[in-house]
Amino acid sequence: MHRGSDGPPTEVPQVAVFDTAFHQSIPPHAYRYAVPEPWYESYGVRRYGFHGTSNAYVAKQAALQLGRPLGEVNLIVLHLGNGASVTAIEKGKSVDTSMGLTPLEGLVMGTRAGDIDPGALIYLARQRGMSVDEIDADLNGESGLEGLCGVSDLRDVLQREAAGDPRARLALDVYVYRIRKYIGAYTAALGRVDAIVFTAGVGENSPEIRERACEGLGVLGVELDETRNRSPTNDARAIHREGAPVAILVVPTNEELEIAEQTLQCIQTPVAASRR
Repeated sequence: MHRGSDGPPTEVPQVAVFDTAFHQSIPPHAYRYAVPEPWYESYGVRRYGFHGTSNAYVAKQAALQLGRPLGEVNLIVLHLGNGASVTAIEKGKSVDTSMGLTPLEGLVMGTRAGDIDPGALIYLARQRGMSVDEIDADLNGESGLEGLCGVSDLRDVLQREAAGDPRARLALDVYVYRIRKYIGAYTAALGRVDAIVFTAGVGENSPEIRERACEGLGVLGVELDETRNRSPTNDARAIHREGAPVAILVVPTNEELEIAEQTLQCIQTPVAASRR
């Protein structure tokens, strides 16, 4: 309820937009982990995914760039920021994503480790006597680019690499290698890819990372145009070579607008209206 300054209370709709919602379409073979059944049934241990609001917006914009209905296109969306994820989108719906139960899984990030052998955590607990809280803090706050070279901002890592820092070079190699692995895996999962889409802070603003992420993927039809890639514009744009089998797009994300549009759609539906 909301009370106006000089009037009676009025009912104001309350809408929650969940960052995991876009990934509800992921099938069981992609969201289930091969763990004991009680882990899943009693504690909900499964892949949920994140960056869903960004993916929902970017997928629609990518379809517009391709000039095709969203329900017809297959996309690999790379949301690369301080947090990073990659999502396979088939006919407009998420079918797999790199983040899991938490945002820790998947790509290398600013301070998060991404994919890691769970046995390493057991080893550290036994050999170093590390607590769950200590391991959690290290994996989320002291790992990723930070753990590999001492800084978490990719711009700083690139500067250090240019200055000859071998740790920075390794950090970038690990970072882009993980991206390329996921592109390959999700190409196999989708069977056909219409576009690879870069978004978020790094994806939108770092031509160096886009170039390295696409390097060596010609066998998959991924062919970057260097001139287009280094264009200074901030608009949504294509950066692939003319005639390449797979489009490469840069699409600025707008999660706030997506939340506003989903909220408007929700409060305008008959179901929402009937519950007021």
